[in-house]
Amino acid sequence: MASPTTRQELIDYCLRRLGAPVLEINVDDDQIDDLVDDAIQYFQERHYDGSERMYLKYQITQEDVDRGKAGGSGGVGIVTTTETSIISGEATTFSFYENSNYIKVPDQILGINKIFKFDTNSISGGMFSIKYQLFLNDLYYFSSVDLLHYSMVKRYLEDIDFLLTTDKQIRFTKRQGRLYLDIDWAAQTPGDFMVIDCTRALNPGDFPKMYNDSWLKRYLTSMIKKQWGANMMKFSGTKLPGGIELNGRQYYEDAVAELRDIEDKMQLTYELPPMDCIG
Repeated sequence: MASPTTRQELIDYCLRRLGAPVLEINVDDDQIDDLVDDAIQYFQERHYDGSERMYLKYQITQEDVDRGKAGGSGGVGIVTTTETSIISGEATTFSFYENSNYIKVPDQILGINKIFKFDTNSISGGMFSIKYQLFLNDLYYFSSVDLLHYSMVKRYLEDIDFLLTTDKQIRFTKRQGRLYLDIDWAAQTPGDFMVIDCTRALNPGDFPKMYNDSWLKRYLTSMIKKQWGANMMKFSGTKLPGGIELNGRQYYEDAVAELRDIEDKMQLTYELPPMDCIG
């Protein structure tokens, strides 16, 4: 099938591109499965079509609060870890202090942008907020207030809100699977919700159109070709009937060059550029 919609159809498509069934592709099924996983992971982490921006809702548990408060003052969890190293033939134990104020996030999360504010404020929250009073007293009909003036007042109130209730500091590394929240955990109530602005990898099982991506098909084909060449290199110099000589190294080197070009195309065409840091 030229438009694969499943994992196996993608594998069959790539093998046909390499010559199957006319040629025997000397790559084990387990090797192909590993290559498919590697190709999909690369696609998810680099290609702009491999991930999506999501707003995930998370409910705070008592375990989160206890871990966040553990061993620390002011509601910031600090735990002690020890590590033993051999220095000059002697065992030396070191003590380290690290934060435990984190929540666990799914493996599919690639990055986290921010956490929406936990608390309301007098600017925009509640019946007695400035925003509510402004609508109640000044906007009983829209022609009573100039829109430019209203926009300037709103911007001014947002500046006050930013100064008084700053965004919470967060730290996240995908390989840890932990979202560290530098907040007052003693003030958090189990059962409350927070909203996480994050980037999540697409699951090809849920979105099978990923298997038909033109870049992914080319990339996986070259990866299988590289593995094929690596497998055949041990037979280099072997003569087949008719004087044919296997040349696995040539297959391998051709695939390496193809992969280099395909990855360059990913970086130049499909990968989102990093955010500039100014100042």
